[in-house]
Amino acid sequence: MHQYLFFIGDFPIRAYGLILSLSIILATGTAYFLAKQDGRWHDHVVDIGIYGGLSGIVGARLWDVFFFDWGYYQNHLLEIPFVWQGGMAIQGGILLGFIAGYIYTKRHNIDTWAFADIVAPAIIMGQSIGRMANLLNGDAFGHPTGGPFGIIYPATTLAYQVYGNQPLWPAEVWEGQIDIIIFVLLLLFRTTNHAKGQVFILYTILYSIARFFLEFLRGDYGTLLWGLKSAQLTSLAIILIGSAFFIWCGIKKNQQPQKSKGKR
Repeated sequence: MHQYLFFIGDFPIRAYGLILSLSIILATGTAYFLAKQDGRWHDHVVDIGIYGGLSGIVGARLWDVFFFDWGYYQNHLLEIPFVWQGGMAIQGGILLGFIAGYIYTKRHNIDTWAFADIVAPAIIMGQSIGRMANLLNGDAFGHPTGGPFGIIYPATTLAYQVYGNQPLWPAEVWEGQIDIIIFVLLLLFRTTNHAKGQVFILYTILYSIARFFLEFLRGDYGTLLWGLKSAQLTSLAIILIGSAFFIWCGIKKNQQPQKSKGKR
């Protein structure tokens, strides 16, 4: 595990920043492939990838600052833009990235939900690579396993500063692996006769379920309400709202043929 790849003078080149950039590039490339395979809007993917990627970084950083680490950053305001140090919350990244994509699709007369269905697998694949960045940076770590098994992080990482040389649960590793499973499930679901929007909604539901349970292993921040962490509360809201929309989309799709017959 190398937190710093090399130095340019006194400036460190971090593995975190490199892998995070790679996750955006590869996710955009995967989205381009899926859109070209679908035959729609592939010429817009790179632009959306740039706008969505940059917006996602801003959203992920601000979400982490205000929902996870405000106790620290309220006294270190000038460090808020230092994204290369780590500290990114994927839920905020998804939210602001989606908003950027929504604005772009509306301005270019692209069907937002149809496009979201196409690129949803690419988004979760990018998240999986992003968790590799967390591992190399020693953040998004788990709490102590209480046994001789687990990850022991280098002394330069936040994980070591919090727990020392105690073995920790590999929370970020397992999340990255689960993301790949979700990636495959979404690809399979795309082959079904699904309603518009259901692929993207299923992505948010599946990821939120995984995130909810993995948060019990996380040790980098505390609980917020009802013994749950902020990410778990957000995940619960997404699961409930997403499930309702998923069912509504299916009902709406099944009603469309009946409406068309009535018009005849």
